[in-house]
Amino acid sequence: MTKETDRIETDRRGFLKLAGLGAAAGGTALVAGEAAAADQPASPTAAGYRETEHVKTFYETARF
Repeated sequence: MTKETDRIETDRRGFLKLAGLGAAAGGTALVAGEAAAADQPASPTAAGYRETEHVKTFYETARF
């Protein structure tokens, strides 16, 4: 084995270690972000699902 071959194998190992570490860090950041978003109450002016008259009419005709 030459030094260049050893260096390439070491680089691959290092890449895989960093890729695994990055995936774990990304997952942790995602979970932490969701937890922070869940702690905030919804604002009363937020646009969301509203059961208006035409929606109620649809539910009645569709038998939901």
